[in-house]
Amino acid sequence: MRKLIVTALMAATLMPVAANAQSNAEVRRDRRELREEQRDLRQAYRTGDRREIRDQREDVRDARQELREDIRDRNRAYGRDDWRGWRDRNPAYYNRGNWNAPFRYTTFRPGLRIAAPYYGTRYIIADPWRYHLRRPAWGQQWVRHYNDVILVDTRRGVVIDVIRGFYR
Repeated sequence: MRKLIVTALMAATLMPVAANAQSNAEVRRDRRELREEQRDLRQAYRTGDRREIRDQREDVRDARQELREDIRDRNRAYGRDDWRGWRDRNPAYYNRGNWNAPFRYTTFRPGLRIAAPYYGTRYIIADPWRYHLRRPAWGQQWVRHYNDVILVDTRRGVVIDVIRGFYR
C-alpha cells in the first residue's frame, strides 16, 4: 500500500510538468500554421468571396492567438528555485564543461556594481526559459560567470541576483 501511495504521488507531481511544457517545436509548428492561414487569407482576397474572407480572417486571428499563448507558456516566468528540480531531472542541460572566462573568478553579491566586460554579449544567457530561470525584466540579462549565473541590470551594471553553482 505504501509503495502504491508513493508511486501515485510521484506520478501526480510529474504529470503537470509534462503537460505544461511548451517546446520550441510547438512554437515553430504554430508559426507554420499561421503562415498557412495567412496564405489562405490572401487566396480568399483574390477570389473575392466575402464569407470565405471572413472565415479566413477568423482562422488567422485564432492562429495568432494560439502562437501568442504558446510563446507565453514557453517563456513563462519561473520562480526563484524552479530550476532546481529541472536540473536534477535534466542534467545534460547543466553539464556544459569547465567554462572559464578570460578574467579571474569573482564572487558577486546583489547590489554590487560590475564592469561591462562581465556582462558582455558572449556571456549572456539568450534562452533563460530553457534553464527554467525567471524571465528578466526590461534592461536585465542573465549572465554566466564560471559556474554561477548572475542577473545584471545592464543599464547600470548592478547585480540583482546571484545563483551560485548553477552549472555542474
